[in-house]
Amino acid sequence: MSIELGSKLEGKVTGITHFGAFILLPSGETGLVHISEIADSYVRDINEHLKVNDPVTVKVINVDNGKIGLSIRQAADNPVPQRPQRPQRPRNNERPVGRQTFEDKMLRFMKDSEDRLQALKRSESKRGGRGGRRS
Repeated sequence: MSIELGSKLEGKVTGITHFGAFILLPSGETGLVHISEIADSYVRDINEHLKVNDPVTVKVINVDNGKIGLSIRQAADNPVPQRPQRPQRPRNNERPVGRQTFEDKMLRFMKDSEDRLQALKRSESKRGGRGGRRS
């Protein structure tokens, strides 16, 4: 039985590593589900999602030089939730209330920078300058 790209198969978890899980396929071949393909959410520890001998449905996403790449999250029939839309930017140079423009932020940064530089110069003049030894 040949493994076809995009096909969904039933398999069994045979091993778990820090980077993924090895799955025994019905054809007797073994494929790898990378940690990023286990769930739609962030997976810190694979052991929280899978155990050895767990039955899983996987989708073949890559076949290269005898290595079979699998995905559990792509095999799920659940549609991928869409990202929440960003609020639209104001038009005609309108500024939202409470938000600063780039220019406002830059002016504040420059003022803070200048204040810090002056404070540094004052403290150096009190100490006698930089690194020079006095005789």
